[in-house]
Amino acid sequence: SAVAALALGATSVAAAPLEAYGKLPTIEDVAISPSGHAAALVVTDGEQRIVAVRDLASGEFLMRAGAGPAKVRAVKWAGDRNVLIVTSATAAPVGLLGGRREWMLAYAYDLETQKARPLLRDVEYGMNTIFDMPVVRTYRGEPTVYVQGVKFAGGRGHLSLFRISLGRATSQLVEEGGEDTVDWIVGVDGQPVAQELYDRSSGRWSVKIRSGPGWREVEQTVAPLDPPYVVGLGRSGEHLLVATRDEQQPVWREIDLKTGAPGRTMKVLDAEGALRDPQDGRLIGRGGLVGDHDRWVFFDPADAAVWRTVLSTFPDSRVSLRSWSADRKKIIVLVDSPTEGPAYAVVDLATRKATWLGAVYTGLKAGDIALKQAVRFKAADGLDLTGYLTLPRGREAKALPLVVLPHGGPASRDDPGFDWWPQAIASRGYAVLQVNFRGSDGLGNALLEAGYGQWGRKMQTDLSDGVRHLAGQGIVDPKRVCIVGASYGGYAALAGATHDRGVYRCAASFGGVSDLRRQIGYSRSRSGAATLRYWTRFVGAEDLGDPVMAELSPAAQAHRAEIPILLVHGKDDTVVPVEQSRAMAEALKKAGKPHELVVQAGEDHWLTRGETRLQMLEAVVAFLEKHNPPM
Repeated sequence: SAVAALALGATSVAAAPLEAYGKLPTIEDVAISPSGHAAALVVTDGEQRIVAVRDLASGEFLMRAGAGPAKVRAVKWAGDRNVLIVTSATAAPVGLLGGRREWMLAYAYDLETQKARPLLRDVEYGMNTIFDMPVVRTYRGEPTVYVQGVKFAGGRGHLSLFRISLGRATSQLVEEGGEDTVDWIVGVDGQPVAQELYDRSSGRWSVKIRSGPGWREVEQTVAPLDPPYVVGLGRSGEHLLVATRDEQQPVWREIDLKTGAPGRTMKVLDAEGALRDPQDGRLIGRGGLVGDHDRWVFFDPADAAVWRTVLSTFPDSRVSLRSWSADRKKIIVLVDSPTEGPAYAVVDLATRKATWLGAVYTGLKAGDIALKQAVRFKAADGLDLTGYLTLPRGREAKALPLVVLPHGGPASRDDPGFDWWPQAIASRGYAVLQVNFRGSDGLGNALLEAGYGQWGRKMQTDLSDGVRHLAGQGIVDPKRVCIVGASYGGYAALAGATHDRGVYRCAASFGGVSDLRRQIGYSRSRSGAATLRYWTRFVGAEDLGDPVMAELSPAAQAHRAEIPILLVHGKDDTVVPVEQSRAMAEALKKAGKPHELVVQAGEDHWLTRGETRLQMLEAVVAFLEKHNPPM
């Protein structure tokens, strides 16, 4: 099972150009066909995206479909003949409230006819947008697609389940949801077996299962925050799995789909997600990043043996399961090498060989990848914190200039894998610190809950405590530190300039929050009361009128800024609207503080477009080099 390592090129002395880091990934998504004969790929060429199907035996391309600048989010197979393509677009549909949103669309591409058909195009009194990834099941002997979409009745739209015959691309309404329906579960036989409901105003959560021609509620609770949620089908396909907590320990509980009776419970770790049979959706295992290491658990000993073989093929890399064939004989994995970067490979268990599909970042060589290492330190109040330090190549780890790069969320986390943004900054001669501050998710409930009420407070000083830790070791120069971030990380960058002063020489924000009251009101108008409850828990506010909203808002405290600030924001951002950066720029202007504002046309919250993603990176690096030179 030994396989030669992927050769991405010899080590170079000079760093790769910023474009090599900041361009879109060459391969964005991959899926293998059920028979294992071909792989569907989302690839990029500059700003353009292409969906291609490659024959794995011959290496020839069976299909190339140009998607142009469309945001292709995923590819998936429906049998060996059809490739499902999921895209998204920022739009404000006529007649709907709520303003501009990111809407998902789905298409079925027929490899025999070489034609793509939009799904849900024929739904009467409905929309052609989907609200979850398509599900594929075998129904009446044929691969059949199930999608969740909106069906209007009485002037209101309800989340409903549709079955789509691929031969004709016609949509059939299978079940119409109610006002509180948030998810549908399709059984192994292609029949809907459960629906999940949540009233965002009251916090009432419930599950209904099929009972004759109707539905029967089998479980309910009131949870204004952190409600349970449906994981999907259980191991047998005859049970539903619900995720909840038992004395702060996350568990998955079974519900019998015939009787509604509770079944077994399975203890899981915070970061673990469900691994599913690619054909019928049954649970076959669980996995995720636990601490600094990936953990994969398969219930079937044969699956576990296969995965051990895969891991042994790439012993010094992080390996993630991305897709496998129906017979589990061919597996597509993402191999993240700490020295060569990420690349996709196909492992063939029958021949015991692996074939590289390609690197994720083709412009980077082994010599362009900086060392990323785990760091551990204590916050000022004694809380144990972890994170990652990326060190520039060719420089001694002594008195280095530093860029603090906090993650978004805030209930998210940084991980030990390749990350284009810190790698790009490190390539210019900076050390880069990423801290999993209190309030981060996926590292245990205690760390997450330690962030409640600490937005702009200890969540912020955790970052500067990390700076002091590195400075105390002599690794960085405490007088040469800047802070850069996106989304919540953008807020943290602005708060580093206005609240936790004296630590940073400059601050740069992409898509960051500057006015808490305005941002929470915007989020509530789009997602309901549950959003307000989520935000106020972290902020520690009673309501939008709480004075702390202004106290913790960088825009309201702009007069306190003592360092230059760069603001970059996508005009199509539907998560944190561009008005947040404009408000900050206006407040800084009134206060006479140095700042720059860059508004990017066509860019969203996730830096989806290649041109604007690179533009953001170049602007940030130029800003850093001006105000905190690396040499």
